[in-house]
Amino acid sequence: MAVKSYIDATREAMDLALEKDDNVIIFGEDVGKNGGVFRATDGLQAKYGDDRVFNTPLAESAIGGLAIGLTTQDYRPIMEIQFFGFVFEVMDSIAGQMSRNRFRFNGTRNMPIVVRAPYGGGTKTPEMHADNLEGMMAQIPGIRVVMPANPADAKGLLLSAVASNDPVVFLENLHLYRSLKGEVPDGYYTVPLDKAAVARSGEDVSIISYGGGVPVALKAADTLEKNGISAEVLDLRTVSPLDIESIGETISKTGRVVVVQEAQRMAGIGANVMSEISERFILHLKAPIGRVAAPDSIYPFGQAENDWMIKPDDVVVKVMEVVNYD
Repeated sequence: MAVKSYIDATREAMDLALEKDDNVIIFGEDVGKNGGVFRATDGLQAKYGDDRVFNTPLAESAIGGLAIGLTTQDYRPIMEIQFFGFVFEVMDSIAGQMSRNRFRFNGTRNMPIVVRAPYGGGTKTPEMHADNLEGMMAQIPGIRVVMPANPADAKGLLLSAVASNDPVVFLENLHLYRSLKGEVPDGYYTVPLDKAAVARSGEDVSIISYGGGVPVALKAADTLEKNGISAEVLDLRTVSPLDIESIGETISKTGRVVVVQEAQRMAGIGANVMSEISERFILHLKAPIGRVAAPDSIYPFGQAENDWMIKPDDVVVKVMEVVNYD
């Protein structure tokens, strides 16, 4: 297997999807000749033509409406929102329309739309470019929310999202685009949606995370191992719906858990995971659930970003609290 960056794996998935199905099309702001602001679609317009990979006006609401309309003609749109902080401009299309249409039409219509967007901090972007808004998306019935944490999953999960007949919000961690590399299988393959994966096996405590939080959790697990603590890291991969079975398995194995998210603490994915654990698996717990999350404040300007974001040491401290609970 070749070693590739997160963004190269994402681009390869779109290339393979376009090659496999003539009804797959890609559109968004600057995705054509420029290849997108992060070059995620670089070279795809030249390869497949400007009728399949094309630019749109600076109008997220139009991008969403176009995607919905195209599904009525059997297309499988991959629509890009340049930064996920801009999603508010297209919320009616996502929450009010595409999420409901399979229900509205009693399952007689498909809604095979992928909403791609980068999110997350670590690159000191301007205001409204780095916001973690996955918790808001996860509250919308009818929408899958997928957040890969490594290049192999970025490719396989995106190909699964394109093949799905349900709308998928596919969130790509901005900081990981070029900072994270890993082995990626060659050719076309899929990684199942709605299924978590054990990113690191352990015995003493479970760290549950997703997206940009997983590399943070893995670094923390390395430090914990040096201190004699064996931490299992569960990568949720799909945050809505949650893989409750895999969460239960790791809880039953270790009896201790820390939930980690890059987003703000209030009403996030982590809070939902904690409530599910409390309702379903509380009798397996040997200690209270720990949580690591960003502060409940507006996402800061770049100068304060490093202080605001979660760090491996934050996870280590919380795990030590949970492990040493008496």
